[in-house]
Amino acid sequence: MAGRELRQNAGSGRLSLQSRNGWRATEVTGNHERAVAMDMVDSEQTNTSAANAARAPLVVGVTSHRNIPAREIEAIRARVRALLAQLQNEFPHAPLTILSPLAEGGDQLVAEEGLGLGAQLVAPLPFARELYARDFTDAATRARFESLCAQARVIELPLLTGHTHAAVSEPGDERNRQYAHAGMFVARHCHLLLGIWDGKPSHRLGGTAQIVEYFLTGTPPGDVERRRDRRPRLYGGGDERLLCHLVCSRDVPDGAPRAPLRPGQVIWRNLDHASEPDAPMPQAFRMVFAHTDAFNVDAAKYREEIESGGAGIEDAPSAAGESMPTQSSPTALFRTADWLAIHFQKRVLLAMRVIYLVAFVMGVAFTMYDNLPDHDNMLFLFLFLFATGVVVSAIAKRRGWHRKYLDYRALAEGLRVQCYWRRAGISLTGDPEFARDSLLQKQDIELGWVRNVMRGSGLFGDAWPARRDESALRGVIDEWVGDATHGELGYYRVRTEQRERSHRINEAIGAMCLLAGIFISAVLAVLVHKLSNDAKNDLIVVMAVFSIFAAVREAYSFRKADRELIRQYRFMERVFGNARTALDKAEDADEQREILRALGEASLAEHVEWAVMHRQRPLEAGKM
Repeated sequence: MAGRELRQNAGSGRLSLQSRNGWRATEVTGNHERAVAMDMVDSEQTNTSAANAARAPLVVGVTSHRNIPAREIEAIRARVRALLAQLQNEFPHAPLTILSPLAEGGDQLVAEEGLGLGAQLVAPLPFARELYARDFTDAATRARFESLCAQARVIELPLLTGHTHAAVSEPGDERNRQYAHAGMFVARHCHLLLGIWDGKPSHRLGGTAQIVEYFLTGTPPGDVERRRDRRPRLYGGGDERLLCHLVCSRDVPDGAPRAPLRPGQVIWRNLDHASEPDAPMPQAFRMVFAHTDAFNVDAAKYREEIESGGAGIEDAPSAAGESMPTQSSPTALFRTADWLAIHFQKRVLLAMRVIYLVAFVMGVAFTMYDNLPDHDNMLFLFLFLFATGVVVSAIAKRRGWHRKYLDYRALAEGLRVQCYWRRAGISLTGDPEFARDSLLQKQDIELGWVRNVMRGSGLFGDAWPARRDESALRGVIDEWVGDATHGELGYYRVRTEQRERSHRINEAIGAMCLLAGIFISAVLAVLVHKLSNDAKNDLIVVMAVFSIFAAVREAYSFRKADRELIRQYRFMERVFGNARTALDKAEDADEQREILRALGEASLAEHVEWAVMHRQRPLEAGKM
């Protein structure tokens, strides 16, 4: 949220997350045991290797036709292998994860190529694995399916509302909706969607064409989602959703790709643009993935400090039979992002203080050079200090301290809301609700990596519980909202008081400096004919010192956005206070969840304003 200074020291810095199982997830390793296990947390080896640092994966989702002609298989396989290898080479610190429902055809092909390169495989199945296996009537295809499941993190998606096991066991609308549900799950969680597709529109429920349309536009296929979930993506989504369209034919009459497409071509698409065939990945999206990679580098670099400092988070022990959080879970990523945000905030504040201190001394040095005899050396000091400020600013810019501080804080706050929503059992879509749907939707594409990390984290965390836990809901209300002494409400109350007190002191210092300058001016005016030239120059220098200090202090306060932060703190204190009152008056748990959902959206909207404000005030020596 706004100005999360040293958040682990605040009352609400403690985030206790109880593990929950909603999806049935199984992890059975086979020949690629090492490649799969490298991305899972081993509780006995957490502190033994940098590989155990929290890592945000690069998730490649798959949607594909099942009936690709045999003559095109090897060429498509080669293009897939080249694409995945390119991603690994360019972003080596972001673990490559393949998200595939393992249907016959391209789904299995991409999964095999990913495993061959050491990627992790996550397989969301439309229903129970045993039931899904009936789709594979060919013995060889079914054997491939079973082999891939043995090497994957398998997620058996729950049945949609109103569906029964008997209904989805037979061909029909219910079964097709479950297929569409699995495709939409892939589209929701992936960072890059690989569509092996003929380019033709289709009315087949849950088919490749409809999943591509859903991924790019947010329009759900058919009637899979409830009416309240069919919210259009009004902004942001088209700019950050990247489709890699690998053109293929279909083994049916008139199965050629849509003209002028040709089999084997690769086209990069988002909502508004399609590249030329076989063009390189758009640079803007390359930057998005590069920021994810950089986050993982920082997480590994400071792994020991994060584990020892912990950013004030306590992970509640898992209940019997529940899975432990993984390196890529929302809990682990929140812990890391929160610590890194605080770390880079300290760097930014240090650089800012050095730059403004240098500016003050520069002003004094130049004034002494201009007004006092025998102080020519002050000019050299002025130039040295100017160079110092430029160097500090260049180091901060080159190392991305300001960007990382804002980005990592945005990620931490988004994951904070996502974790609490998850724990409280808040969902609109049948899988855990994404706080990223409310976060930074108006921001430039470079911040799309934050939303990507939040998408991917849903694959590795504990899912929304099938049966909502009322005790967990009460815990969320107490820990997140809190009261006047703890939680967000306590945090904003304390920070508002601290900020207001600090601002009053700074304003008083500024006023004193101004009055001192005015007083010296009056003395000069009254004694203008009585003071020697040396005395006048001395008084002018003293007056300048006070004036320069007041100006630098005002500029420093502006760059930190003190007044704006105080207004935001007051606003959020009122928001959480009103939410606490409404929660206490709520008649049932469902009403409380609706209040928490609205509260999370308000919190994220407030953070967007904070992020925009600070991104417009970069740390630059030339703009003091």
